[in-house]
Amino acid sequence: MTLQPPQHSTARLLWTIALPAMLTNVATALFGLADMWAIGRLGDAPAQGAVELGAKFMMGLLNVFNFLRTSTVALTAQSAGSGDRTAQGETLARAMAVALGIGALLLVAMPWAIPAGLDLLEARAQVRADAHVYIGIRYWAGPVWLGNCVLVGWLIGQRLVRPVLVVEIAANAVHIALDLFLVLVMHWGVAGVASATLGSELLKFLLLAAIVLRQPSAREAFAAARQRTTWHRDALARLFALNRDLFARTLLLTGAILIFARAGAQQGPVTLAANGILFQLFMLSTLILDGFESASQVLCGEAQGAGDRARFTTAVRAALLWGGGTGLVLTLAYAVAGAPLAAWFSTDPRVVATTGSYIGWVIALPLVGVASFVLDGVFVGAGWTRAMLGTMAVAMTLYLALLWLLHPLGNHGLWAAFTVFFVVRAAGQFLVLPGRTRRSFSAS
Repeated sequence: MTLQPPQHSTARLLWTIALPAMLTNVATALFGLADMWAIGRLGDAPAQGAVELGAKFMMGLLNVFNFLRTSTVALTAQSAGSGDRTAQGETLARAMAVALGIGALLLVAMPWAIPAGLDLLEARAQVRADAHVYIGIRYWAGPVWLGNCVLVGWLIGQRLVRPVLVVEIAANAVHIALDLFLVLVMHWGVAGVASATLGSELLKFLLLAAIVLRQPSAREAFAAARQRTTWHRDALARLFALNRDLFARTLLLTGAILIFARAGAQQGPVTLAANGILFQLFMLSTLILDGFESASQVLCGEAQGAGDRARFTTAVRAALLWGGGTGLVLTLAYAVAGAPLAAWFSTDPRVVATTGSYIGWVIALPLVGVASFVLDGVFVGAGWTRAMLGTMAVAMTLYLALLWLLHPLGNHGLWAAFTVFFVVRAAGQFLVLPGRTRRSFSAS
């Protein structure tokens, strides 16, 4: 049966998806914060900088493939909106096949990818040596991470967000425990941090797979994998067109983050470590607000599948309203507690002082960036990935220009360019939104 929630329930429905997604994302963010806190107890700025660079390398390597999650959410939600269980199974089969293929290619490229990435990030001396150790261990979690993207996306696309939350909490509790044991008890340093990530990703995959296999639609996936129609050219073309745009968009976003990390590395290990701490706080707020992106993907995808323009518009308005309110709350929270929270992640007084100098940017970003997160979900759910890619390209162009123009301002210039990047993304999406809505629902 096609899902048809009444308009008055849109806000409640939004929160039933967004809140578990927020909690899931916070659980995910905890392992990054735990990594920085555990390594920060050593009072070693190069080691903390190495974890920061290593984490950015893995983010750059893997996040470009996050389209596996977002496209799976969108296609599964659209199938749910049209009441097509077989299509949900086909989506799972195709997405998992793509994940397996990419994972195999990543492992083949490993001997070349690691040194090339460290050169790109300008890692030098002890920072480079420690980062190489970190990446050399954590890299093996990459193929598992890809599989987790597919499983999480498929579950969220069916509104099964609470089971995902339980898995994230369990896996990240194990991660934090491993962090504390391997770094502070066994004294493995950066190797302990990387090993904790590898262990938690493996546990997460096993738990998610167990949940997916219990769903009736998963049985459709096994049947679909054996059918020629699943691998028909038209079906694959739609998947790869969607994934192509999302890949390019994520590549630009990841490029912006890697450029940010590289510019911080050029300013020395103290600034690099401080930016790493501040970036983790930014990511915490981003992952909270990403709950509204996930809800927008599902609700707008279902409305698109059902061809219901009124339902789509109501979902967009609700997500922007509640997302904006949550962004304001996060900004106020960081204004009060951001500086002492950042100082808690290092025992090096130079790093602590540097975080205090730049905390203002982290305070502003939740409120400034929330619209771009929500609208990303709207555009993905509706399948408007080409339009989203266009707005991202414009924002990236301006970001690069501002990095050059604001270079004399040092690290403040870097954070200012990064902030404007999110403002421009949202502005472009707001401009495109009305026209795309009219074209998509012209018959509604």
